[in-house]
Amino acid sequence: MKLRWTNIYDIAIELEEAHPDIDIVNIRFTDLHKWITSLPSFEDLPNESSEKILEAIQMAWLEERE
Repeated sequence: MKLRWTNIYDIAIELEEAHPDIDIVNIRFTDLHKWITSLPSFEDLPNESSEKILEAIQMAWLEERE
């Protein structure tokens, strides 16, 4: 599956698999952006993200971990 910014929950699952020990609550959005765009299945334009999208992914990732 090719991931785009709108695939919030799928991105969260892949982030959890790739970074299981990260403190999600205190993550910097610059790091989150870098990790998302580095996912092998991510194929969207890096500059199409926004703080709102990154925050939604962060919250989905937190839910995935719980």
